[in-house]
Amino acid sequence: MADGWSAKNPYMSKITENFILNGEGSRKETRHIVFELGDSGLDYKVGDALGVVAENPPHIVDELIEVQGWNPDAEVTTHKGDRTLREALKKDFEVHLANKKFVQSLTEKVISSGMKISMSIVSRSRNNETWQATEDATTPLRPSVASDDPASQVEAINADAKGIENYLWTRDYIDIMREFDVKYAHEEFLELADRLKPRLYSIASSHDAHPGFVELTVGIVRFEYNGRARGGLCTQFMADEIDTSGAPIGVFMSPTKSFILPEDKETDIIMVGPGTGIAPFRAFMEQRVHDGGTGKNWLFFGDQSAKTEFYYKDEIEQWIDEGHLYKFTTAWSRDQEEKIYVQHRLKEHGAEVWEWFERGAYFYICGDKQYMAKDVHRALIDIAVEHGGMSLDDATHFIEKTMMKEQKRYLRDVY
Repeated sequence: MADGWSAKNPYMSKITENFILNGEGSRKETRHIVFELGDSGLDYKVGDALGVVAENPPHIVDELIEVQGWNPDAEVTTHKGDRTLREALKKDFEVHLANKKFVQSLTEKVISSGMKISMSIVSRSRNNETWQATEDATTPLRPSVASDDPASQVEAINADAKGIENYLWTRDYIDIMREFDVKYAHEEFLELADRLKPRLYSIASSHDAHPGFVELTVGIVRFEYNGRARGGLCTQFMADEIDTSGAPIGVFMSPTKSFILPEDKETDIIMVGPGTGIAPFRAFMEQRVHDGGTGKNWLFFGDQSAKTEFYYKDEIEQWIDEGHLYKFTTAWSRDQEEKIYVQHRLKEHGAEVWEWFERGAYFYICGDKQYMAKDVHRALIDIAVEHGGMSLDDATHFIEKTMMKEQKRYLRDVY
């Protein structure tokens, strides 16, 4: 049956462990979450991801029903079958975030309403796993829409894809419905809403080390905006609704084709995984220890502070003491006046990193795609220039073509 479990037919697992990894005083909430695989027959290898099927927060569902005046017990038919409206909104559709189709549908609604409203576009920035909303007129990231005519407002928002994207950055369905005082029949809304999609998480365990279980390292996303609690759909579902209650939660495996350990267990590996990016490298280390290979392991890890974000400290120190982790390099960004990140540490150790590359080491990176991965990528090119004696063009070709595409020993799990 193992081959039969999928996003459409998930295995109903239970969470057996769910605890916070952060130290006291941390501004983050990072959890170690363990799922039992029971009689599923599910297997996985390090580097794979776990798909988790979540549900919308109950307070969002109830508030949406209240704002629109819908009957929660109304019978509806969705892609998952016949349900009550409340169950459909809870389990079948993405209602914690609004989509472009809904914003575009406002055009018809506001023309017929004839209302006068006033609103401003508010900026929101992401700081690792913490969302922050600000309403500071002196430093707007996006301009306010000047008109107080609803039709003009909607026209301005829908003028281009970027305008819609900016508008949606800080709003969910409830915000928009209140701003424009618009009403939708529930059938109309369900036609516009996106289907709820599972979330994928890098697996933080080796099945050989934890038979019958699969483990994750998850940053719980929470923030408040417009006086209402918001956050990550799946992270909050696991942390708050399921926890270790024994309630069923759907999971399935999402195998990787490329983010894998070298076949030759004598090959050295360098792993760069700040924050929750450490997840697959905890799995890699457990597997390397289990396999008993002679390849050296070098882990770069960092976050805000060693006191509050040193995830898996005891395990890491044990790997060092027992000789499994040859080198462990940290980058704590807030433990000193100057911000230090993993890319800085890579360049500091550039000569040795280059020696490892010349000996055929594999290089892995996991974590933030938009900033961290790009900075690390640039650092590797700089290392090839400084310590490999290459021109910028040759260094770029070596990192991006030779290592990544031809030799397949520069591997990324970024998101």
